[in-house]
Amino acid sequence: MATTRTAKAHWEGSLMEGAGQVALESSGIGTYDVTWASRANEADGRTSPEELIAAAHCTCFSMALSHALAGAGNAPESLDTTADVTFQPGEGITGIKLSVNGKVPGLTADQFAEFAEGAKKNCPVSQALAAVPITLDVTFTA
Repeated sequence: MATTRTAKAHWEGSLMEGAGQVALESSGIGTYDVTWASRANEADGRTSPEELIAAAHCTCFSMALSHALAGAGNAPESLDTTADVTFQPGEGITGIKLSVNGKVPGLTADQFAEFAEGAKKNCPVSQALAAVPITLDVTFTA
């Protein structure tokens, strides 16, 4: 069964001087301020499309990796994933770096890295963002 999740944005003014808000409508968990400055410079207490993409990507990747590991009989004890989405004004999103540290009993570091590469390739958010270079940094805790 398909699901649809909704976010809603409101913007006032020009790109450079204006401001807006993005609301996570489906969950109702929050409304967050956005500005061009928070996107192109320092966050300064506001979010950006890239931060929201990073949140979606690290979560989706972790879910895909957990599922693959459990399906192979090695459910993870823990996975800690970070996504860094780089935005270059005038160019757009120029790259995404996923970093994962996993603690998975019964696996070697090389085996874990193989599963992580598979999750990077196959998670739905990675597939949706395939036009952007995605790199992966893997660490493993035995």
